[in-house]
Amino acid sequence: MVVHGSVSSSPGESRALARLTFEELGRGPGGIWAIHRGIAERAFRAVGPGARVVQVTHDAIAGAVYDSLRGATSLVGRGVAAGVPARVISTTPGGSAVVGAINGLIGDVLEREGSELHQPMAVRVGGEPVAITPDGLAGAFPHARPRLVVFLHGLMETEFSWRLGGGEPYGDRLARDLECTPLYVRYNSGRHISENGRSLDDLMEDLVANWPVEVSEIALVGHSMGGLVARSACHQAYGDEAVWVRRVRHVVSLGSPHMGAPLAQAVHWASAGLHMLPETRPLSSFLRRRSSGIRDLRQGSLVDEDWDGREPAALRAAACAEVPLLEGATHCFVTATLTSDPAHPLGRLIGDMLVLVPSGSGRSRTRRLGFKDEDGLHVGGATHFALLNHPKVYERLLAWLSVTPRRQLPRGA
Repeated sequence: MVVHGSVSSSPGESRALARLTFEELGRGPGGIWAIHRGIAERAFRAVGPGARVVQVTHDAIAGAVYDSLRGATSLVGRGVAAGVPARVISTTPGGSAVVGAINGLIGDVLEREGSELHQPMAVRVGGEPVAITPDGLAGAFPHARPRLVVFLHGLMETEFSWRLGGGEPYGDRLARDLECTPLYVRYNSGRHISENGRSLDDLMEDLVANWPVEVSEIALVGHSMGGLVARSACHQAYGDEAVWVRRVRHVVSLGSPHMGAPLAQAVHWASAGLHMLPETRPLSSFLRRRSSGIRDLRQGSLVDEDWDGREPAALRAAACAEVPLLEGATHCFVTATLTSDPAHPLGRLIGDMLVLVPSGSGRSRTRRLGFKDEDGLHVGGATHFALLNHPKVYERLLAWLSVTPRRQLPRGA
């Protein structure tokens, strides 16, 4: 279990970012050399055996040049990182955006390596993580209410993303209109969705146990990947008979790829195609470095069984497990298309630029979730990220959360 009572940001984040920057720059010469060598080998083979002596000389000289560039970059990087003042950067909107993007790309690696840039799951207020203890929560939420609305951002985002466009965030408005307490959660979106689901399960269990007043009901609102993390957490919590999940009344997904995201699928196939030729294999290696979280978006995977013990680069992945919606809760969804009419050919082809309507509504040709039509909203003429702060979305969100469903609690209640 994550020890949520001791989550804190590291002052070494700035130095870790500098080191990572130069490490990535250092990979550049190696990748270029691999492409160079692949092209050269094809050319030398075309000339015939007589070119072997020239090829050996060419490889020795070119390899030495690229190695020196890589070594020089590494040396400079160590020097620069050592001279960077140690400070926290993830608590500001700008700094958190950089760290959030890096976590989305390679967050699983950052976690394994124990990097200061890894962002453990935490409730945040003003960019700062909140200790999930009675004193920590009472200090951060002096006017705590029994009703909680938990917001979960998407891939490469942070809790600051809910302020996109400068408008008042949904949570702040709901606090006023529904007399609830909004909680903004930040997490490492490069981890597997099921791993973040487990962390959310743990966090919510601790939070409900330590909340200043008794929690009466909970709503989970997730943007993009956040909606999948919410579903994964509910599924795991229900199976574990967790206390907090008995309080969940609404689960809302905004542009969530329940059936997978076409961009993640395209990258998977591109990495396989590029791996076939030595000249393009370095590009394939780069794409294959994508995080576990990005890989999970290929099919909308929510449980460990979808990835544990399976080859991540397999061209044809096994079908992912079908995870049911949380029994008794109201499940709502929002989709968007760039076109005002979702039936427009362009809207059907590109959706909101990242998620298609069938995936966002849980209704593909081969898979179907239990969403009801009355619990759905489509926003025309909007992008994927517009759903983070959109007047039509808030209007419907307020309407949904204003009606508390009568629910038979899961077993053990």
